[in-house]
Amino acid sequence: MEGGVVAQVRSFGKEARTGILGRIARGELAEVQVFIALALIWTIFQLANDRFLTAVNITNLLLQVTAIAIISIGVVFVLLLGEIDLSVGAVSGLCAGIMAVLTVQHGWSPWLAILVGLLAGTSIGLINGFFNTYFGIPSFVVTLAGLIAWQGALLQVLGSTGTINFPPSIITDLTSTFYGGGVGWTLAVVVTAATLGSGLLARRRRAKAGLDPGPLAGLVFRTILVGAAMFIGVAILLSDRGVPLAVLIMLALTGFFAFIASRTRFGRHIYAVGGNAEAARRAGIRVTRVRVTVFALASTMAAAGGIMAASRLIAVNQSSGSGDVLLNAIAGPVIAGTSLFGGRGNVWSALLGALVIGSISNGMDLLGLQSSVKFMITGGVLLAAVTLDAVARRQRAQLTV
Repeated sequence: MEGGVVAQVRSFGKEARTGILGRIARGELAEVQVFIALALIWTIFQLANDRFLTAVNITNLLLQVTAIAIISIGVVFVLLLGEIDLSVGAVSGLCAGIMAVLTVQHGWSPWLAILVGLLAGTSIGLINGFFNTYFGIPSFVVTLAGLIAWQGALLQVLGSTGTINFPPSIITDLTSTFYGGGVGWTLAVVVTAATLGSGLLARRRRAKAGLDPGPLAGLVFRTILVGAAMFIGVAILLSDRGVPLAVLIMLALTGFFAFIASRTRFGRHIYAVGGNAEAARRAGIRVTRVRVTVFALASTMAAAGGIMAASRLIAVNQSSGSGDVLLNAIAGPVIAGTSLFGGRGNVWSALLGALVIGSISNGMDLLGLQSSVKFMITGGVLLAAVTLDAVARRQRAQLTV
């Protein structure tokens, strides 16, 4: 009996060494790579500036990445189709501007103004999807036109005012509300348990279908990483102002859409269309409907991200949604493992990628680096991530030969 237990432990250890390392090399455990990259980035910036890992700066970092992470959720779905949406930054600014004009200048209820802003984003996404699918115009061209048009629409909406400031309301509360230990520790437990539970459920379903569930060590390792990150993160946040409502919204949206992508028929259809659209069509999947819905979702999430950004800045102006918003929204998921070639990735890459991009930007701000250097470094990181993705695809292709 004892010998059998020892043999199982040794087998598990071997699985952990060979299975996990092999999957990381093939790009199958991108979240593990991101955690390693984050640890390296945070170590470098902490050594360069001892204020980086303070509770105050970590809280500010999370508030800074919330808007980008939410926008990136929609971008992930577009990337899974093998498409691109260059208009998400402009859409985020326009929808935030619509919300601001309605609530500040026209006296609408903040909740109703937020709803109209979100619906405006959905409408824009439907337009993008319509031109892409029914006219066969590449998404790059359609959304590039939108990038220009929606920036002009923002200027038109704001008019001669230029900048609209928000008075204290539900809108500003989105990023200025903090919760104590009860909410924080409950959040850490729920996220850790959900990671383990969803992984076990996925293994059970694959085993029931006669498929290889994959090494158990990978799930254990992922759960430990997520649990450690959550409990340490909550402890740090509670030592400052508490757990921000904005972070709860970000995690809730990420978790919900991660479930949609990985546990629903619609999610499976997205992966199928992104992997091979013609094969998906022959299998009975309504490819056109999937594409239009995904573009509508992407613009809706862009609107949500724009609203969160406006809440944090307590204003909307003519530059809202411009600058590096588009670059960061697309670069984040790619850096965290979502393929630009379609059919591979997960929604959690939106959050993890935003953390990577945000950490680099935040660290460089603390070091007082110029914007030109920040753009060049971010571009280099994106190029490195795409190169790693291409290498991983080549390795997977060789294994299937």
